[in-house]
This record gives sequence, structure tokens and C-alpha cells, in this order.
Amino acid sequence: MRDITLGQFIAGNSILHHCDPRTKIVIMIVYVAMIFLIKSIPVFLLPLAFLILSLLLSHIPVSYILRSLKPIRLLLIFMFVLNLFFTRGEKIIFDLGFWSLTWEAVMQSVFITIRIVLLVTGASMLTLTTSPIALTDGIERLLSPLKVFRFPSHELAMMMTIALRFIPTLIEESDKIMKAQMSRGADFESGNLLVRVKSMVPVLVPLFVSSFRKADELATAMESRCYHGGEGRTRLHSLQFTRLDLFAALLTAGFFAATLILYIVL
Repeated sequence: MRDITLGQFIAGNSILHHCDPRTKIVIMIVYVAMIFLIKSIPVFLLPLAFLILSLLLSHIPVSYILRSLKPIRLLLIFMFVLNLFFTRGEKIIFDLGFWSLTWEAVMQSVFITIRIVLLVTGASMLTLTTSPIALTDGIERLLSPLKVFRFPSHELAMMMTIALRFIPTLIEESDKIMKAQMSRGADFESGNLLVRVKSMVPVLVPLFVSSFRKADELATAMESRCYHGGEGRTRLHSLQFTRLDLFAALLTAGFFAATLILYIVL
């Protein structure tokens, strides 16, 4: 669980760290759209190149990005195998009578796996280079036009940021609980999958209790500081677009345009 990087922030002085959070959020949305526009595996080189370029500009260690994939390795395996069994095709590799493996199923499995990997690593890049406060301000400012329809943009941004911020806290808390249970003789490693799931019950129950307690303490702290939503609130640092944001936007637009052209042509 310590390998979960989503919600964690690494302070830095890179180009990506200095970008406006609104720019990074919009780039992330465009990046997701870019991934879902791809219809063939070779075209995945475009978002992969975009991700590698972002990684180089952010100065984030590659180990952090690789760690973000470890918690979802079982999901990747499950999705890969599931598509092998339930994707039909015409080019049969071998036939067992009750089930036949097709070339289309293999390609679909690889396609889905690469897509999930790129989505998870992209989301990790956003949270690793953007502080929770900046992320809250960025989401709120992007959703501010919806205030005309009385949409609670500030409250929604605050809830999303608190949820991301609590991920590392819950991971640390679960690690402490597991170590406490192991010191009392609990075994989380041996046995089959069902036995391991049952052994997690002594961890999940105190983790839920601790989560509700921390949420109550956070609510009390916010109320004691007279927090009543975003109405009339001011900011210490106002967000501003710079030439760096313009460069990042143009670069992203170039990658998206190339992906869109390949989507139309192919």
C-alpha cells in the first residue's frame, strides 16, 4: 500500500512544478482524451512520448512512476486475461473447442493494459507535481463559471482535494495497524486468496474507525476556524497564466492534433 503514489506531492523546482494548476488539469483532461482516441497500438507512442517528456521536465524519479503501477498489477493481469476470454475475433491462434484464442483478443488485451498504465501514470504525474492547495484552487477556478447555476465549485474542489490528501494518510495508518496486528501474531502472507482476504478484517475495521475519527477532527478544526464554504474567501496567492503555461498548452495541442489526425486517418 505504500506504493500508491496517487495523492502524494513531491516539492520541486522543475518546469512542471511552476506551471499553473489550471493548465496542468486541462492538460490532464486532454491527455485522457488523447488516450481514448487511440484505436491502434502503434499510435500509443504519441501519449507515451508526451508522458516521457513530462517526466523529464518534472524531474520526478522514474521509481515513483513505476511504484504507481505496483498496486494495480493484479487489475492489469485480470483485465488482460478477461479480454483474452471474452473478445471474439476471426484470426484464430489456437482452438480448444470450448474456447479459442484469437489475434484480436490478444491485441485488445494489450490495448486495454497499455491504456490503463498510461492513465494511472498520467494521474500520478498530476498529483506528484501539484500541491493539494494549488490543486484545489485550480479546480475551483475552472469550475467557477458554473456558479451562475449555483454550482458549489469551491465545496466540490475542497472535497476532491481532501480525498486525495487523505490517501497517503490512510496508507500510513493502515501500515501502522498491520504492524501492530503482526506484533500480536497476525499473518497476512500465508494461505490462499480467501484466507488472506479474511485476515485483512482486523485491519479494515480499525482503519474505518480511524478514518471516521480523522474526518470528525477535520470537520471540527474547519468549523473552529469559521469555515463556511467559498463565499467571500480570499487567497494568499492568485493564479496567473505565464509564458510557461502557453508553451505547455501549445505543446499539448500539438500532440493532441497529431493524435486526432491519426484517429481520422486510421
